[in-house]
Amino acid sequence: MTDLVEDMVIKAHQAQKIFATWPQEKIDDVVRAVGKVVFDNAEELAIDAVNETGMGNVTDKTLKNQGKSRNVWNYLKDKKSIGVIEPRDDQGMITIAKPVGIVGAVTPTTSPTMTIMCNVMFALKGANAIIIAPHPKAKSVSIKTVDMINAELKKMGIPNDLVQCIEEPSIHATNKLMSVVDVIVATGGPAMVNAAYSSGKPSFGVGAGNVQTIIDDDVDYGDVARKVITGRCFDNGIICSGDQSIIVPKKDAEKVIKAFKEQGAFYVGDQEVADRFREVLFENGYTAKEVVGKCAKTVAELADVPIPDTTKVILIRSNDFPDDVLRSEKMCPVLALFEYETLEEAIAIACTNLEIRGKGHTCVIHSNNLKHIEQIGLSVPVSRVAINEPGSLSVGGSLKNGFIPTGTLGCGSWGNNSISENFNYKHMINTQRIGFTLENRVVPTDEEIWG
Repeated sequence: MTDLVEDMVIKAHQAQKIFATWPQEKIDDVVRAVGKVVFDNAEELAIDAVNETGMGNVTDKTLKNQGKSRNVWNYLKDKKSIGVIEPRDDQGMITIAKPVGIVGAVTPTTSPTMTIMCNVMFALKGANAIIIAPHPKAKSVSIKTVDMINAELKKMGIPNDLVQCIEEPSIHATNKLMSVVDVIVATGGPAMVNAAYSSGKPSFGVGAGNVQTIIDDDVDYGDVARKVITGRCFDNGIICSGDQSIIVPKKDAEKVIKAFKEQGAFYVGDQEVADRFREVLFENGYTAKEVVGKCAKTVAELADVPIPDTTKVILIRSNDFPDDVLRSEKMCPVLALFEYETLEEAIAIACTNLEIRGKGHTCVIHSNNLKHIEQIGLSVPVSRVAINEPGSLSVGGSLKNGFIPTGTLGCGSWGNNSISENFNYKHMINTQRIGFTLENRVVPTDEEIWG
């Protein structure tokens, strides 16, 4: 396997040298083709992913494949990414973009097709080659996705081996890949991300999700419930930016619960019943494998709790203990509920939960009070804050907001990541700057500088 990975890298270097000579227009045509082939085959790839991994659902994975391909291409299509990307400016600087070389991308079982597509589009936008190391439990759909991409790119005369996939993935093969490529993108669990950062290569990883959703008292609770539930049950709750806990005004808690029930939530206030869910939801502090990406009905059956077949999410009242496992990430359609009396208390609850898991990732605020929004934003240690939208359908980028479309969400130093923004093509280029001396510039005196 070691020899195979090394051979893949040699071939990737040969292909990348040719591709790097292509003009921007032809590179963009290639990038577009990657997104379009996934868009056109979104449902087929969604079916394959669900069948192979047992996670999520076909309808939402189809929408995810379509939406992300559409959004990423719309973001990339007019941007310069090779050669002179910024001509000489008033500071006498010229900026030139150059490829990073060979990208190694480690992709997850929770969202194989979409993550591969994003990484390939970003890498090729910078005139790089890319080698995918898929999760072993999603290897078939991952290989199929890469094969579809390559079949389309072959029609365009692209160099062979520019986009490759390890067909027999393993920890050994992935570690070998990370040691020999130029840049690593790791989308997966903490162990894999830590391995990427320990590889000695420049790496971009992600932190755990545990989105805290603070609900103000000046909003339509019915509208909030609809949005939160829509996002929480999307793809059976495996998206890292999905709402995890709702933090609600204590004086209106019953109104909020009623609104959520009306939108398809099954509410659990009895702590004995809640304990049944705690037992099946978690294993050693993390989401138990048996419930990851499963629907609410399946989760309830595992907990031996009868719920209506129409239930979209399970809403469980926290016991408010500092060590309540419900404060952590739940990768299925389950929400924890907390109550607050003051905004400061709401912020404290969110921060406490983020310290357990998800620090640096995302917070959602439902409010019409700009002062409250700013107060929360200034107080929570996260890289993204979504306003009046579901976390899972917003912070990864949409056509209606300014978040950069991506499948990889950096969490900054809070989450032990190298970036605190949405990973994109800019992280896949080296920038060279040419500086000219400005002979006519007036140089300030020391008095002017220090005065």
